[in-house]
Amino acid sequence: MLSKSTVMSPGFWCECWTRHLDDRRPPTLFGSYDAHTETEANNWVSEILRTISPALDSDASEEAWERLYDHRVNTRRALLRRAPWTVSVTHARTFITWTVSPVTYLPLAHRQAAQLPTCAYDFKPHTPRPTD
Repeated sequence: MLSKSTVMSPGFWCECWTRHLDDRRPPTLFGSYDAHTETEANNWVSEILRTISPALDSDASEEAWERLYDHRVNTRRALLRRAPWTVSVTHARTFITWTVSPVTYLPLAHRQAAQLPTCAYDFKPHTPRPTD
């Protein structure tokens, strides 16, 4: 249970998903980032789009730059309202989607001074078996 002194902080959970359009496999999580402000969240997506845009085909590159410049005000407004936000581009046969979702971060329990429950000492990590 959270005490009254527990400080929760607003933030954004950012993810990048890829999906190959030629197969029926589900999307793959390519990367994620926990942003503490709307600026951080926006910058995470923007920097990736700027970085990869030269490697994209012309349609996808144009779409990325349109999102970066023409839609930046709407993006900022959505994040300031703490609304979920998504941008996608298609390059060749790969569909890439970035999502930004508002979240509330909870602090992790400080374990230095606290007594762990007895079951914590029963936990034995799984040791991988050698592969044949």
